[in-house]
Amino acid sequence: MNAALPGSHLSPRLEPRAVPPALLEALKLRFGGQFSQAAAVREQHGRDESAFSVPPPDAVVFAQSTQDVSDAVQLAAQFKVPVIPFGVGSSLEGHLLAVQGGISLDVSRMNQVLAINAEDLTVTVQPGVTRTQLNAAVKSTGLFFPIDPGADATLGGMTATRASGTNAVRFGTMRENVLALEVVTASGEVIRTGTRAKKSSAGYDLTRLMVGSEGTLGIMTEITVKLYPLPEAVMAAIVSFDSLADAVNTTIQIIQMGVPIARCELLDATTVRIVNTYAKLNLREGAMLLMEFHGSPAGVQEQVEMVQALADENHGHAFEWAKTPEERTRLWTARHNAYFAGVQSVPGCKAITTDACVPISRLAEALLVSVEEAQASGIPYFMVGHVGDGNFHMGYLIDPSNAQERDTAEALNHKLVARALALGGTCTGEHGVGLHKMGFLVDETGAGAVAMMRAIKNALDPDNILNPGKIFALS
Repeated sequence: MNAALPGSHLSPRLEPRAVPPALLEALKLRFGGQFSQAAAVREQHGRDESAFSVPPPDAVVFAQSTQDVSDAVQLAAQFKVPVIPFGVGSSLEGHLLAVQGGISLDVSRMNQVLAINAEDLTVTVQPGVTRTQLNAAVKSTGLFFPIDPGADATLGGMTATRASGTNAVRFGTMRENVLALEVVTASGEVIRTGTRAKKSSAGYDLTRLMVGSEGTLGIMTEITVKLYPLPEAVMAAIVSFDSLADAVNTTIQIIQMGVPIARCELLDATTVRIVNTYAKLNLREGAMLLMEFHGSPAGVQEQVEMVQALADENHGHAFEWAKTPEERTRLWTARHNAYFAGVQSVPGCKAITTDACVPISRLAEALLVSVEEAQASGIPYFMVGHVGDGNFHMGYLIDPSNAQERDTAEALNHKLVARALALGGTCTGEHGVGLHKMGFLVDETGAGAVAMMRAIKNALDPDNILNPGKIFALS
């Protein structure tokens, strides 16, 4: 592989640019109380859930409208100063860190649900709307938005990173669920991409270009996404296995048989123990699949019977059912909190997380060896997986002041990614590249593809002011 040596991923290249006093004065004049240089505010906007330590931005602007975003970008562009979008700070890959200094543009106050078009199964929101807020807003229509990353992230951040979650096996990722965007470009111009129509062949697909661009090509100010009918019947279940291999093989067989399962999540025994402690549960401490079934009552029952038979063939233990909404909420809340449970299990630690995704037929090869390597390393870890679509996460829990632990964790990550790429997979299934995966991008896509990405970036953002230093280096 051409990726940087272990350890170097956690030392991003810092190239701070001077922020002229004239720009700060102009921002203060334009935004008043929406502008801050307070140390506490800057510190809050200079950290996320990643293991990186980077100086905070020079200032923060709290945008409340598309015009605010446009004006902030226009002012920054005059001085060629970076602008870094900020939602709720849930990035695991350092997306929102100001590695070249500049202005953090906080869009969390842009949190309006603008238009619910229930007849067309679409909704348009501002970027600061969170997935929980969105589903509360559309619940009365009998519809829901299925994409659910572990954190209650904003739709802006989810779109920028091409996020997914536990429902991706049934409903896809943000890539498949974003229909249209309003975007502020590097010059401050406001453009629209896509429509609410089911299909279009009009020109380049700029919506797909922006989805997953991590704030490097434009700042999203409106997002139109698909909605889905709430299922008539829902059942959730957990089933334990004596071996991780049996749990993984069950998953592969479920997908290959075409069972339309809505969720299929995997925790290994170590992670179940961590989640039990954190969430005060009493789950059996073995490899575990957490599953959810949607459809008509008869359809759900058919799915359940097929999955039960497959689990039995792979030495699964008795199913435990979560039938009521309250039981299901408790179960999935525990799963969504697995990351935070892991971090709290080792006081003072930082988590170095992986995000590999492989074809479902190669899942066992990728996942089982990765867990064995983590166990042999002596580094505390957790493992969770959206295994229905071949995506799994290792979280290596390190002392951030211990260079040897950091290097060991990065070496594990390096081997895991190399294995995933060799199996036809990707270094990042849903978290995005950010800072942490930059060293793997050429290995995955090839130098020619990265050169094309650089050409697009240079064409749309010639002064490199939009979230610079992410995805790839320009030189």
